[in-house]
Amino acid sequence: RQSRQSLITLQHLDQPNIPTLRVWNNTLVNVLKSLYSLGLQSSSREMQSVEHEVLWRLRRLTFRQLASLAEFLAARPQKDSKLLAEVVKKLELRWTELEGTRSVVTLMAKVGHVSPALMDRLEDKALELAEQFGPEDIRKITLALAYQNRRCVPLLRALSYHLLQKHPELGLATLTDLIFAYGKLNFHQPQVFQKLATELQPHVATMTPGEVTRCIRSFALLKWLSLPLFEAIAQYALDNAKQLSVAHLCSIILSFARLNFQPSGSEDFFNMVHEELRGQLDGLEPQLLTDLVWSLCVLQQAKPHYLQRALAPDFCARIQADPSPKAQNLRVKLLHINATAKLENPEYQGPFLAPNMLGTAGSAGEGGSQLQGSLRETLTGVLGSQDRARFDASTIYGWQIDAEVVVSAENKPLPVQDFAAPHLLHAEGTEPLPPGARRVAFLRWEFPNFSNRGKELLGRYAMARRHVQAAGFLLVDVPHYEFLELKLERQRAAYLRDKLNKALAKDLAS
Repeated sequence: RQSRQSLITLQHLDQPNIPTLRVWNNTLVNVLKSLYSLGLQSSSREMQSVEHEVLWRLRRLTFRQLASLAEFLAARPQKDSKLLAEVVKKLELRWTELEGTRSVVTLMAKVGHVSPALMDRLEDKALELAEQFGPEDIRKITLALAYQNRRCVPLLRALSYHLLQKHPELGLATLTDLIFAYGKLNFHQPQVFQKLATELQPHVATMTPGEVTRCIRSFALLKWLSLPLFEAIAQYALDNAKQLSVAHLCSIILSFARLNFQPSGSEDFFNMVHEELRGQLDGLEPQLLTDLVWSLCVLQQAKPHYLQRALAPDFCARIQADPSPKAQNLRVKLLHINATAKLENPEYQGPFLAPNMLGTAGSAGEGGSQLQGSLRETLTGVLGSQDRARFDASTIYGWQIDAEVVVSAENKPLPVQDFAAPHLLHAEGTEPLPPGARRVAFLRWEFPNFSNRGKELLGRYAMARRHVQAAGFLLVDVPHYEFLELKLERQRAAYLRDKLNKALAKDLAS
C-alpha cells in the first residue's frame, strides 16, 4: 500500500507543474525508501530526482527522520552511497538531539558500524541512559559492540551493573547473546558470569546443539568454569549424542580441555566421545584435527589411534610446509601431542615427530614479566652462581622450563651445563648425572595461566606440568599470587629455598 501511495506521489512529482517543494519531508523520505524497495535503477531520472531533493533537504529533516533513513540505507547491500554518507554526517553533528533508548539502541545496532565517529557519540549517549535500558536493550547493545569489536569498558561496566541490580530473570536468547558478547569482547565481569551460568543451567536440556556449543565456547574463552553448568552440558551431550554433529562435539571437547574440566561421569562421557568420533578423523580439517587430538591429550583421553593420525608423517609435513602464524601454533601443539605419546602412553609404538620438527616450538610463557625477572634474580642469589641454573630452556616437548637446576645426592646444586640434557634439542654437556642427582624444574605461573574462578591451572598449563614431571623433573611451582606478594628479596629467597627443600623431601619420602 505504501509503495502504491509512493508511486502516486512520484507521478505527481514528475509533473512539471507540481514541484517537489510541495511534498512534505516525511512523504519524500517514504518515497525514496519505496523506490529503493521496488528496485528502481539508481541511474533513472526519477531516482536521481528524489535523491537529489532529499540531499537538499537533509538540514530540514528531523533527527528521527534522519535516523530512520540512515537505518534503511545501512541495511541495503550497497552501503557506499553518497546519500548514506551525508545522512551519517548529519547524525554525527546533531547527536545531542538524540532522545530515548529505542533510537540509541537502533542506531548502535544498525548504523553504528558505518561510522566509528557516530558510534563514539552513541556510546556516550548509551552510557548516559544506561539506567533506563531493559534486558532486550542491553542484549542488542552488547551484541552491537561485539560485532563491531568495540570494547567500551565504561559502557560495559554500566550495563553489567544495571543488569545485576534490576533484572532478576533473563530469557534464553538474552542469556546466550550476552555471554557470546562478553566472550567476543573478552570482558570479564565475574558476578555477571555467575548470574548467566546459574540462569542458563535450567535451560540446557531444551537448548539446541548450536546454542549449547555457542555458550560453552564463550565460557571457555572467558576462562570461567561453572561446575553445575558444565556438568549439565556433559549430560546434555550424553543424552543427545546422535543429534550432535562432529563439529558440535569437538567444540565441547575443546572447551572442556581449555578449562581442564573432567565430568563426574567421565568414563561414560568419553566412551560416548570415542564412539561418535570413530571413523570421523579423516574428514576433519587439519586445524580442527590437531586441536581435537591436543584437547584429548589435555584431558588424558588420547588413545593411540588419535596420536597416530595427528603424528602421521604426511599430515605433519603439510603443517610443516605452511608458513602462516596459525600453522606455527599447530606445530607447537604437535610437539605437545608428541610429548604425550612419548611420556604418557607407554603402549604407543609410533609414529613420532621427525627430529627436524622438534626445534620448531615457541615458548609457552609470557616473556619479560615481573615474575620472570624476579624469579631469575632471586634464584641466582639462592644458588650462589648463575651457572648452577639454566633459565628459559625450550624443551623438545614444546614447553619452556623457567629455571632448571641439578641437585646432588647431598642436595647441593651442581653446574647444570656440564650434564647431558635429553630434554633439549642441543645440550652443552655430555656427562651423565651423578648417582642420586635429580633435576628440578622451577615453573612460574602467571595470572593468565589460571581460570577466573580460583587457583586452578588451565588445561594447557596443567598438561605442561604433567609433561615436565613425566620427563624426570621434580617440580617447584612458583605462582604469581604467592611470589609477588613477597616484597623483600630475603622473603623471596626464603620462599624458593623452602619450596626446593619440600620438593626434595617429597621425592625422598616417595
